[in-house]
Amino acid sequence: MARREVIAVARNVRGSCQKVRRIIDVVRGKTVDEALAILKFLPSPHAAKVAKVVKSAAANAENNFQMDPALLRIVRASADAGPTFRRMRARARGRANIIHKRTSHISVVVAEEET
Repeated sequence: MARREVIAVARNVRGSCQKVRRIIDVVRGKTVDEALAILKFLPSPHAAKVAKVVKSAAANAENNFQMDPALLRIVRASADAGPTFRRMRARARGRANIIHKRTSHISVVVAEEET
């Protein structure tokens, strides 16, 4: 029997995908409970955003597919680049520079462990 996988995605989250990937690499392959415990103590502000997606994936599995939340493991997680907002910053002598405000698409896939 093929194992069922449950996906949660957060789109257009403020923060560069490069910085979010550093957080995701820490929790990939861990159980949901372990991942949330680790994310709680990471100093990065992106850890809370990743934790929110992990909780959403666990809730999707529990409520939509009747999976046991204690047996869930993160099998795949990724952060891809989203749209970039461009803003102008005034500089000296009447010039302007472009400020890039980057966004990410965070996706987490959980599945029940085989017992």
